Amino acid sequence: MDEASLRADMIEGLEHELGEPLGAAVLTALQRIPREAFVDDSPYANATSDEAGTRVLAPATAVRLITALDAAEGDDVLVVGAGVGYSVAMLAEIAGAKHVHAIDIDREAVYLARSNLSAAGYDAVLVDRRDGANGLPEYAPYDRILLEAAVLEPPHALREQLADGGRLVYPRGNAVQTVAAVEAVPDSGAESDDDAPPGFRTVETAGPARLQPMLVDGEQRGVERNRTRREDAERAKQGHFARHGWEQEWIDWDDRL
Repeated sequence: MDEASLRADMIEGLEHELGEPLGAAVLTALQRIPREAFVDDSPYANATSDEAGTRVLAPATAVRLITALDAAEGDDVLVVGAGVGYSVAMLAEIAGAKHVHAIDIDREAVYLARSNLSAAGYDAVLVDRRDGANGLPEYAPYDRILLEAAVLEPPHALREQLADGGRLVYPRGNAVQTVAAVEAVPDSGAESDDDAPPGFRTVETAGPARLQPMLVDGEQRGVERNRTRREDAERAKQGHFARHGWEQEWIDWDDRL
């Protein structure tokens, strides 16, 4: 079966899984984007998004996030968590590649997303290595911000970088999340049972989703998360010539006296 047929089957399966027709913009993006440029192994299978060590979102999860974001042509979009770049490509199709920016704290993910987007024809998308908690203030404000990592509350910097009337979408929760879309309100009078951050209200929810939690600097791949072990490893590389740190080289005083 050729790739176009596999893509059509995936779309049909998504509509069945989600229980409703896909929006026109999302449908067009799914039809145009060669998913095989982003996913090597069974690109059109509905792989789960919570597999250990994977950056690939399940197609249904990507659709839920993009649908909730409700981006339009010309919207300036920030994606926090570049992943393999597939959902970034969807937004490039919807908003225009020059209007889409993506960041990731993991250098390997940045390289992978850049490579995949280039192979698929979306070179105009900016992908940079940044701590997602700080956003990308140089190009703010953004009409739409998509956070592809689980949080209880989106970072303050991302909320500040949202344009007036903008929308921020994120997976809300811990192990199992709900895709939440929030928008700013003129005052902080959101309903008491609304889990939106102060000054925002939840305008749409979808789910469930199972994305990895948002990382902070030091938690990306290849970085030792235990501070003691990390510093010990750095000390071992420096040897006794290190000029800082409280540790002292062990001295055999019996040999010295």
